[in-house]
Amino acid sequence: MKTSFWTDFKKFAMRGNVIDMAVGVIIGGAFGKIVSSVVADLIMPILGLVVGGVNFTDLKWVMKPARTVDGVEQAAVTLNYGNFLQVTFDFLIIAFSIFLFIKMLTKLTERKKSETPVSQVAPEPSAEVKLLAEIRDLLKDRQASK
Repeated sequence: MKTSFWTDFKKFAMRGNVIDMAVGVIIGGAFGKIVSSVVADLIMPILGLVVGGVNFTDLKWVMKPARTVDGVEQAAVTLNYGNFLQVTFDFLIIAFSIFLFIKMLTKLTERKKSETPVSQVAPEPSAEVKLLAEIRDLLKDRQASK
């Protein structure tokens, strides 16, 4: 029973779809890191400068300030909406990048299809083939009438 399980697992893991999906996930993760860096290190500082030198990840609403109770410091309770804005910008840029990539692939595949015309119409039979077909049909009619 164990060998059957491992054999089935090996067949599953080595199928083309699973391997393609794994490669896609790995590349997608790396692509996500690159886009996150572009957003965090290039776009957001410029956007922050435009809106008055604000670092979006530092934006937060302090609901309860930090305080010391009986010699123990309690951390502030904050709502970090700036980090949410940062992640939202990351998502939008990643989604837009993937959209452009898919659109480019679609154009390339459509162009490739239009360059290689596929003949879907069967070629017309030659004169000899037409004549042989007529003779065949005549012989069938003659045999059917007997």
